Amino acid sequence: MTGQEITVQRLTPDGTALDAINQVIESAVLGWDLAERVKRLVLPSYRYTALDVQHLSFAVACDRHDDIVGVASWEEADAVDSAQIGAALLLHGLFVAPRHQGRGIGGLLVDEVVKVAAGNGYDALLVKAQRDAQTFFASQGFQSLPVGDAVRDYAHRLWRPVQQPRRQPHNANPHR
Repeated sequence: MTGQEITVQRLTPDGTALDAINQVIESAVLGWDLAERVKRLVLPSYRYTALDVQHLSFAVACDRHDDIVGVASWEEADAVDSAQIGAALLLHGLFVAPRHQGRGIGGLLVDEVVKVAAGNGYDALLVKAQRDAQTFFASQGFQSLPVGDAVRDYAHRLWRPVQQPRRQPHNANPHR
């Protein structure tokens, strides 16, 4: 996918954009490899509300028709969560509509959040990932954090220094 087909922009969602963001989230969650009942039960907790907009920052990926096809949200990481890696932004959510997955949109959104983190003096980007998303984040240069407190720590915490470039995709030709 060329950069001309997808644009990434930061925004503070209004009602219309929030509805479009939540549609992307819903389609992404419904595509997860989980029991239908589990998806139905967890979906409301992934949708963003006007209250979330007050506490999170957002970037969206839009197609050539200006339709939102991906979203990233972030906030400053709690010092306890980022103690091992320094000051960090927490990637709160990263969702790409299923029909647009596998085209580099998730990587464009991660790159945007890394730019924000670097531009604001953060050391790292932290994510508490779904088990099935670990491979994607590893392809973006994220590394696993050890679980220190099994009761408190999220099982799949990953981090990426903001100055480190992301890894080349497996099918990329470095000799072009």
